[in-house]
Amino acid sequence: MQKWNENCIELIKGIGIKDDAHAGTTVKHRSRVAKDPSQPNLRQVHLIHSELFQELKAKDFDITPGLMGENVTTSGIDLLSLPKDTILTLGENAKIIVTGLRNPCHQLNGIQEGLMNAVLDKTESGELIRKAGIMGVVIESGIISTGDQIDIQLPPEPHIKLERI
Repeated sequence: MQKWNENCIELIKGIGIKDDAHAGTTVKHRSRVAKDPSQPNLRQVHLIHSELFQELKAKDFDITPGLMGENVTTSGIDLLSLPKDTILTLGENAKIIVTGLRNPCHQLNGIQEGLMNAVLDKTESGELIRKAGIMGVVIESGIISTGDQIDIQLPPEPHIKLERI
């Protein structure tokens, strides 16, 4: 699950991150493969906001970038509020289209007991909030490096709220 921090990674259109276990045009997650291995892979790239690590630290979790399996760690972007089909341009030309929220699974408890519940919350009305990042598909290849800018292009309105994917 853990991803090692790299100075740069290559995003490949329609595939995902070069040499990543989740790269490919069809699903790679075991439970999804068991249901239908021909499903399109809408989880090619996993992004997490670094602010989540600070929130978890306040709850006594020592989580660092890459530990939860994300490919890209962002700062200063409210990833969870982005609408579906937002296009993120990373670096000079790599582009990802946002497909949904990461649905946290019990594997997170293998990192530290209770982590899965720590990345879940509820609104005042009882709606579940998933904080474990967002998923996307590479729509333009490119190499991205630590510190690269991320530009956000919102889709046309009406915006569609992200759902678990």
